[in-house]
Amino acid sequence: MRLSRRDFGFGLAATAAAAPAALAATPTAGTDQLLTAFFDEAFEQELAMEPERLTRLGRKTANDQLTDRSDAGRLRRLEWRRKSVAEMKRRFDPATLGEDARTSFDMWSLELEREEDEFRWHGHAYVFVRSGPHTGLPGFMINTHRVDTPADMEAYVARVAAIGPALDGELGRAQRAAAAGVRMPRFAYDQSIEEVRRLGVGAPFGDGPDSALFADAKGKIAALRKTGAIDDARAETLTKAVAEAMTTKMKPAYDRLGAWLATDREKASAEPRGAVALPDGAAFYNAMLRLQTTTNMTADEIHALGLSEVTRIRAEMETLKARIGFAGTLEEFFVFMRTDDRFYVSNDDAGRARYLKLAEDHLAAMKAKLPQYFGRIPKSDLVVKQVEAYRAEPGGAAHYNSGSLEAGRPGVYYVHLSDTRATPIYEIEGTSYHEGWPGHHMQISLAQEMTGIPVFRTQAGYGAYAEGWGLYVERLAKEVGFYQEQYSDFGRLGREIWRAIRLVVDTGIHAKGWSEAEAMSFYTANSPQPIAKIRSEIRRYFVTPGQATSYKVGMQTILALRDKARRELGAKFDLRGFHDTVLSAGSLPLPVLETRVNRWIAATAKTA
Repeated sequence: MRLSRRDFGFGLAATAAAAPAALAATPTAGTDQLLTAFFDEAFEQELAMEPERLTRLGRKTANDQLTDRSDAGRLRRLEWRRKSVAEMKRRFDPATLGEDARTSFDMWSLELEREEDEFRWHGHAYVFVRSGPHTGLPGFMINTHRVDTPADMEAYVARVAAIGPALDGELGRAQRAAAAGVRMPRFAYDQSIEEVRRLGVGAPFGDGPDSALFADAKGKIAALRKTGAIDDARAETLTKAVAEAMTTKMKPAYDRLGAWLATDREKASAEPRGAVALPDGAAFYNAMLRLQTTTNMTADEIHALGLSEVTRIRAEMETLKARIGFAGTLEEFFVFMRTDDRFYVSNDDAGRARYLKLAEDHLAAMKAKLPQYFGRIPKSDLVVKQVEAYRAEPGGAAHYNSGSLEAGRPGVYYVHLSDTRATPIYEIEGTSYHEGWPGHHMQISLAQEMTGIPVFRTQAGYGAYAEGWGLYVERLAKEVGFYQEQYSDFGRLGREIWRAIRLVVDTGIHAKGWSEAEAMSFYTANSPQPIAKIRSEIRRYFVTPGQATSYKVGMQTILALRDKARRELGAKFDLRGFHDTVLSAGSLPLPVLETRVNRWIAATAKTA
């Protein structure tokens, strides 16, 4: 079930899969069980239309196919969901359902509304931006397509050959959008052109080292050879088959894409403009805000929240700056934090290895303390990796790719390290908690390992919930004793004000018509982040309207619910119980999360 444009993943110990005690009340027999069976059957039907999701879940059905990205494929999935929701409403009366079953009923209904919005506006979504299909498909093959048998490798070859037609289809979508007046900013063309170039150099396309995808294929073939699953002759045949698929099927599509990007680039605006400049731009942006925040907050309300939070966090920064002993202004302190060499690792392999080791150390220290604050710890493993060279971006945001226990694949916390001067040391600690423990990896892994609920709930991924949780745990870490180094603590505040800035800048760009220069001016005046990172962030906002607003809106909701629970429960408030309540139902729309926590508060208040 696609509940977000980003892939999420979740994990939890099987022995801890029950709901928190205060919510464990009852009867899920009869109608509730029939509804769960209905959802599980429907989810299997949905997965059958999405081979790539099957692979992400560790299954090898349709392992030689890619998901149909065409308009017809999108419409087919939407029409299926319309019929599924209609059938659910025909067969089940929500008034007869238990509370958790009603949550599932409401979420299934809500997803139809969200997919209607996504389908209506999918022509407004820029195609070939960062993490677009041109980089996403090779990344999927490298990081997700598992090869354990010769048949898996044959499926790999088939999928590589299918990348070409898939890219051609996406190119057609971008061309239709451009004809309708929807073009991404020129900087995005430049970035995509460079990414396409990187993906087309090296073997098997020409001289030089193996390209990233070819190196991955050869590595997986070598692993089969090592286990004795294939002999040398079969290994050579498979290697040639991959090379042929890459050179005759995939590469020509990349060439067509690169040529169109280079030509259409001249028609794109050199000065980036937000959604306000697109056809029906205001309605499109409002829809994106609904999708990303799962609320009905307006652009003006979000903008005002951002300004208020920037003011509050700046006051905390002033206090910490004084404690550190810096005599200049806060803006001068920002410059110091951006430029002093002590805050950066060396821009070489040794420096990158040091950065990754620092992240691993922070994660290990946090993981050791998790049982003090959480009743549920997931089984899924976590690794920290540098973003692959073909998609690396100076200052690019760290991100998380979910793992799969069934597939034996760990969650991955990715860091952009192509330019370490864009990735300061004082941000490592907060970033690690956000992406790893107890942030995305923990939340997503816990959901994937849940039992006793419809399977689709274990795979849900609402951005406002997930990113709100990630930002919430950055503050939680401070509350429970981390960030002992003062500059790292300032980095935490820098990361929080970054999310508050996002509210102001995203709405400024897309609802108020801010220029890139205006966005840069506001951002740099209020953040210690390196200029390269700030520029990368702002350009991200230009091409993904609304996404940046989800973090702070989600965090504020979780904090408000925690404050309410503390206030109303007094001595009965238990932080572990609160966390388990927030995490034990999977990713939720914020209004559904609020209802769930309110039920927990009421039930806990009644206990002896």
